[in-house]
Amino acid sequence: MVIRNMTLDDYDGVYNLWIHTPGMGLNNLDDSKAGIERYLKRNPVTCFVAEEKGNIIGVILSGHDGRRGFIHHTAVALQYRKKGIATTLLEHAMEALKQEGINKAALVTFERNETGNSFWEKQGFTKRDDLIYRNKNIQDLKRMDT
Repeated sequence: MVIRNMTLDDYDGVYNLWIHTPGMGLNNLDDSKAGIERYLKRNPVTCFVAEEKGNIIGVILSGHDGRRGFIHHTAVALQYRKKGIATTLLEHAMEALKQEGINKAALVTFERNETGNSFWEKQGFTKRDDLIYRNKNIQDLKRMDT
């Protein structure tokens, strides 16, 4: 297995992984090839894939706004779970954020995503009950739930 920076050429393999990952929430604009291209241009050294025999088996998107790091769309193929791949991807992302001068990272998970929430808890990400997450669509987004 190889862990390396994600490029736009990885999009089809990454998207295929995302749509086959239970609990993953996608939308038609931000998670389109053009949306991911914008994200990778802003965050060229903080997004990673795990690859085995030419196949994408894991991914983590991470980036920052100059102050706070953010983690998005972390996934590992079901048959490769429990082998430390997600932890290794996270370590790469956190080190890359640290090298960018970022001291803290945040993420959002769906409450119903028990597997994801369990993983993040084990990695030391604490649940914040003192915050209310809010967002507003600037453009109409369509969810692509799987």
